[in-house]
Amino acid sequence: MTMLSVAEARMKARARLSSSMASWAAEATGEVRVEIALKPPTEKQVLSDQAAAADWAGSWRAVRELAGATAAGAPAELEVDWEERSWARVGSQRVPVRLRLMTPDAVAAFVGGDTARDWRRLRDRAVSIRQRLGSESNNIAATRDADAEVSSDGDSLAAAIRSQSKRILSLSDAAFVTVIDVVDWLCTHPLGSLRPRQLPIRGVDSKWFETYRSLVTALLGGIGHADVVTVLDAEPRLRVRILDGTLIAAADSAATGDRASNSAPAVYLDDVTAPISQFGRLPISPRLVFVFENLESVLAMPDWPGAVAVHGSGYAVDGVARLDWIAGARVIYWGDLDSHGFAILNRLRSHLPEVESVLMDEATLLAHQDLWVPEPKPSIGTFAHLSGTEARALERIRAEGGVRLEQERIPWETALNRLRTAAEGATSGHLGEGTGRGVGTEHRLGEGLDDDR
Repeated sequence: MTMLSVAEARMKARARLSSSMASWAAEATGEVRVEIALKPPTEKQVLSDQAAAADWAGSWRAVRELAGATAAGAPAELEVDWEERSWARVGSQRVPVRLRLMTPDAVAAFVGGDTARDWRRLRDRAVSIRQRLGSESNNIAATRDADAEVSSDGDSLAAAIRSQSKRILSLSDAAFVTVIDVVDWLCTHPLGSLRPRQLPIRGVDSKWFETYRSLVTALLGGIGHADVVTVLDAEPRLRVRILDGTLIAAADSAATGDRASNSAPAVYLDDVTAPISQFGRLPISPRLVFVFENLESVLAMPDWPGAVAVHGSGYAVDGVARLDWIAGARVIYWGDLDSHGFAILNRLRSHLPEVESVLMDEATLLAHQDLWVPEPKPSIGTFAHLSGTEARALERIRAEGGVRLEQERIPWETALNRLRTAAEGATSGHLGEGTGRGVGTEHRLGEGLDDDR
């Protein structure tokens, strides 16, 4: 028979509750329309198994009776619609045809189990968020009846709750209270120069912010206080190695005047991690800036006249362009030969169009095929700032099923020789482009005259 059992209807209602609870909780939805067809039997089916048909109808009668008893005089939130069927051989029979659930709570009560508990927790926490934070939003009332229907149009707090519903639901009770305390404090107190660990909220420190940052940020944005989230951010930092000590010596001399000839030799730091703004003001003038994705490659670099090496992994490359002293330097990037290495190069070149790449070509990839490993989560984006040679290497990586040649796997002497060749090559354009080089150099770089942007 095709009759929908109570268990099957619960599965359908559970799927609807799971997919809709974020919106229902965020928008304080009081009424819904969840209808599930019960697929009553035909006369032929009833005749084939009258006991099964009777049991099925009885199970739905019990559902309605239980819901009525639970409601205890309140307006019905669950209804089972019955219709008359006139059959020649069975006679007139009333059969259940449709289950109607009119509120999110009714859906949850019918579904039961963990999903219903999740709904009640999310619903209650959304109410708490609105009661505590709603008055901080320009267009949201300080409190709101949990049963009221509200529109999500223009309701940025609802949008924040909806987008963060899984995170809100996953929090322990104590963690949830702390999150709301932090958001409330941040939007009602002047921040000045406070760091996260200085906030006067019990249990909140820098590690706490690392864990709950996205949720706090979203809720602050939802109540119109996105401008205060800067307290969550330590200024981005870069790690830089000064490969030529005379760069620092010259800067120091310019700042303090020439030292007496009998002065003891100065000792200079050559491996420094500092906020980007401080690095940007460093009074140095390198001729060559190496930007490497991998820190080990930065640390392995030898002394190099007029050069510095920057650890530029991931989003750190955004900070490279903010360095005041990089404007007059050649910038050479070397990253992993994988999709993310090219994504970083593309990002860097969007800030500094003249960035040159080395060891980022198909010839290098194929020459080290025995060192390939799979790339766990390849980037699937398109990169408008790659040269023709770089784009072909990326195409080959993808054609091979998403492989990776990590820069650490390339023998160091091989890499260092290519870097020296690149540094001694053309002083403008991207490596592998232009016509001002000999054929031998082109071959070493793995790039040809047909390169294009």
